[in-house]
Amino acid sequence: MSNQAIFQSPEDRIIGKHVFGNLYDINPEDINNEQMLKELVLQAVKIANMNLVEAKSWSFGGKKGGVSVIALIEESHIALHTWNEYNYATLDVYTCGEDSDPQAAFKFIVEALKPRRYQIFFADRSSS
Repeated sequence: MSNQAIFQSPEDRIIGKHVFGNLYDINPEDINNEQMLKELVLQAVKIANMNLVEAKSWSFGGKKGGVSVIALIEESHIALHTWNEYNYATLDVYTCGEDSDPQAAFKFIVEALKPRRYQIFFADRSSS
């Protein structure tokens, strides 16, 4: 590995912020509402000062069915996955850049879905 890969100038540094977690005991009516969940993610993109490239959502049937919403943003992504059998969701907000606020996006979605409890984790994904 060269020193160039280890010692980057401040202009070349990637600021990676990753906020992710688990949401438990969500309202059963909300957990399968694909349109509402997609709209929440789109609003979270704006709240967190991110730039949307494209958003997609899918609804899955069956006993363990649920909804997946993925927002590709210029800074990285937001991913929300629900499981209706468990009233459970996972939420992943990852951004690269100094101006975005993934924690604000995470908080907005949690407040909207009102889980009885949730876990939140943080990871520094910066290049140095």
